[in-house]
Formats: sequence, structure tokens, C-alpha cells
Amino acid sequence: MSSTTTITKPPTSQPASSPVELLNIESARWYTRLHPGLVLAVYAIQFQAIVADPVSALLRGLLPLCILQIAYVAICLPPTGATSTPAPKPGSRRSKQPPSALGRTLSLAGSVANRTIVPAFLSLVLAVIAGAPLLFTTLVLFGAPFIYVHGVDSGRWREIVSLLHPMDEVYGAALGTLLGAWVGAIPIPLDWDREWQKWPVTIVTGAYIGFAAGKLAGGMLFRGKVVKFDKQLD
Repeated sequence: MSSTTTITKPPTSQPASSPVELLNIESARWYTRLHPGLVLAVYAIQFQAIVADPVSALLRGLLPLCILQIAYVAICLPPTGATSTPAPKPGSRRSKQPPSALGRTLSLAGSVANRTIVPAFLSLVLAVIAGAPLLFTTLVLFGAPFIYVHGVDSGRWREIVSLLHPMDEVYGAALGTLLGAWVGAIPIPLDWDREWQKWPVTIVTGAYIGFAAGKLAGGMLFRGKVVKFDKQLD
């Protein structure tokens, strides 16, 4: 008996959740393209310092990583449980006078802060506080956008753990980070006598590369597809 793994469309009999849609604004479209390159560029700049002194260099790298992740969730991703405001019915009357331009601006700024920036900032700060080990903290920061959009819906997380959730760039980035970190551990025990082989340099490098590759693949190549495991008899 052998098993094969294929990537297929979600079955119609049991409709899965929809892939995460980016905010329909121009800034979200251009920033999501820049984001993987910016993350990799920041890591590449400090790579030599990480090899020389991993602990202090990774500590310094947490701040730019937090900034990039906060910018990504605030600019590109819808908040957990976000719903669109229904349009008023034709002929219906408004009970209140429309707000002034200043009032609309302040209201919009407060709404954006409450629904995107503040939750994103708090989720990342809590991740840093809870994840004392540097490697664990880095992985949690990479997964923060994933937690941000899916919240605590138990049904959604059962789909995710079972690999039944449709692929999107947020899901792809999380899977890519875990897979990249796992592959990055392979060079550590090899007898190459290289300075960059020491723990956790290769694991962190694999996590960064896996994050960028998974984000691009999940958003472009495999968007809307799920992993399906088929058993075949010989």
C-alpha cells in the first residue's frame, strides 16, 4: 500500500472556508508584493552579525521584523470577523445628519487604529513577551498575521490543522516558515566545519526563506487549493 499527496480544489460536498482576501485598496496590493523582499533584505543585511553573535543580532532583528509584520497586517489584511457595512435601502431616511469632513476623518482614523493597528501591535508584543527564546519568537512573529486573520474560531483551526483550509498567502507563509525552519536544521550536524552551521543560524535562515517562498506560492501558485491525501492499493 502506498500513499500519494496531491493538491486539489476543495470538495464541493463539504465546502471549506474561503482563502483570505487582501483589503481591496491600492496600498495593500503593492505592499504585499514588497513585503517578502523587505523581510529578506533586512535579514540579509544582518546575516554576518547573526553568524558572529546570534543572540544579540537576533534580538536587534526583532524590532524591524515587528515593524514589517505590523505594517503587513495593518495595510493588507482584514481584521478577524470583519464584515462589510450594508448599503442603505433606497428611499430610507437617515436619523442623523451626516458628519463633517473632520468628523469623518477622525472616525475613520479611530476605526483603522481599533480594528487593525492596535490588535496587530498587541498580538506581536504579546508574542514577544510569551516567546522568550529568540527562535520561537521569530517563528511566532511570522505566524502572527495568520493568527490575526483567523482569530479563535475552533472550526477554522480544525481545518487548518487538518490541512483542509484553502491555500492563500497568509497560510502559505505560515507553512513555509515551519517547513523552512525544519529544512534549515539539516546542515547543523553535517561535518562541513562552517561558522554559519552553528545553531540557530541555519534554522532562522530557513524560516525567513520559507516565509517568503510560502507567501508567494500560497498567494499565486496554489491559491484556493487544499492538500489532499489519497490512498492507493498496489
